[in-house]
Amino acid sequence: MIKTERLTKRYDTLTAVDGVSFEARPGEVLGFLGPNGAGKTTTMRMIAGFIAPTEGRASICGHDVEREPLAARAQLGYLPEGAPSYGEMSVRGFLDFIADLRGLAGATRRNRLDQVTERLALGGVAAQTIDTLSKGFRRRVGIAQAILHDPPVLVLDEPTDGLDPNQKHEVRTLINEMAAQKTIVVSTHILEEVEAVCTRAIIIAHGRIVADDTPQGLAARSRYHNAVSLRLERPAQLAAARTALSALPQVASIEVDEPTLRLTALPRDGAPLLAEVNAIAARESLALRTLELEPGRLDEVFRGITT
Repeated sequence: MIKTERLTKRYDTLTAVDGVSFEARPGEVLGFLGPNGAGKTTTMRMIAGFIAPTEGRASICGHDVEREPLAARAQLGYLPEGAPSYGEMSVRGFLDFIADLRGLAGATRRNRLDQVTERLALGGVAAQTIDTLSKGFRRRVGIAQAILHDPPVLVLDEPTDGLDPNQKHEVRTLINEMAAQKTIVVSTHILEEVEAVCTRAIIIAHGRIVADDTPQGLAARSRYHNAVSLRLERPAQLAAARTALSALPQVASIEVDEPTLRLTALPRDGAPLLAEVNAIAARESLALRTLELEPGRLDEVFRGITT
């Protein structure tokens, strides 16, 4: 549905995107992840046809973005960074304008306008001009225009930027609902976004792809994968717990946070620890508040890959 081949963008001596190649398939929510300045937005703009690549090519549903721009864009819903729009237009007027551009007419037009207005809770602000809206509502209008024509491919650049926790949850729910019928690329620097909605994640740094895996596969690269964390009730047990856990051959190291009475046993080569740690807790009669198995920490993997 989306395919890039050696996609490259140079600005004089600066190479913003350097030979990026990937495919995104139907039913996939692909997180395009990287630090600020990594080349995420430039890649999204080339896929959407907003800027031309210096080298390489991109296609949407088999249509080359440069050679068949109208056919490619007809299959695409695009939320640009910042959700640009026309501030002097009302929300309803702007969505009517987008419906005109997308060639929607008759019952299909009315149904799609009603559906996106309801789904993104825009009914209460439909008559307001966009420049009077909060940042969160402007973002909702941006998402509405991207999905108005029900495209098979969505490219969403920072879709939850500026939204409060409840609004973020609503947008992520919407993405998950659409995922079965569409190919969705979510460009973000927010790791929480990847864990919440993505089935696959590409990490880009300095314009190049440095990792391509499922979120679970990336988390498994963390030294905290299969780590076990305990929070104790009694400060007096902290030293004994640390000594007992350190004696396990599968434990590489112990991290201790004395103010919270928390110990984290990090495994050697990802070895499972939970059963052994649980047995030690019972043997030592440790008074536990919590006992947690960690899947791994994406933030640690992200820092290690991108710095």
